Amino acid sequence: MKNIILIGMPGAGKSTVGVILAKTLGMNFIDTDIVLQKRTGRLLQEIINSDGIDAFLKIEESTLLSLNFSNSVIATGGSVVLSEKSMDYLKKAGMVIYFYIIFEEMVRRLNNIMTRGVVLCEGQRLLDLYNQRIPLYEKYADITIDCSDMDVEKIIETVIHEI
Repeated sequence: MKNIILIGMPGAGKSTVGVILAKTLGMNFIDTDIVLQKRTGRLLQEIINSDGIDAFLKIEESTLLSLNFSNSVIATGGSVVLSEKSMDYLKKAGMVIYFYIIFEEMVRRLNNIMTRGVVLCEGQRLLDLYNQRIPLYEKYADITIDCSDMDVEKIIETVIHEI
């Protein structure tokens, strides 16, 4: 099987579902946020706070483009869709699945917004971020799954059915 790439808003469940999906399908699991943290030796939020958003996005892109993977489920950071190069690379590598959640669900799930490493520009509200990214997720998705009212097991079941 080709790679399965998970994209979606922060809090959509990409990492949580991804690791269990990989286990269920007998695939490898890669969380690009964790790879980035290991590569830099810093937390995502530390990079954003000290280096700024543009630098973070460049680090995220270079980290992703350096990855070689096969037979893997890849959970991406929510901001990966801001990089056309990264998304072109991922689209060539496998099937892109967009975990859609409604705005209210994202807000409910993001109780640690200030420490989580969410790319939120100065003066940008969460609703602005949401509205900015939705068209990008839709653009790159091969499959869209509405995860707003689903638990992990139901999302996994739906992904397996769709692929």
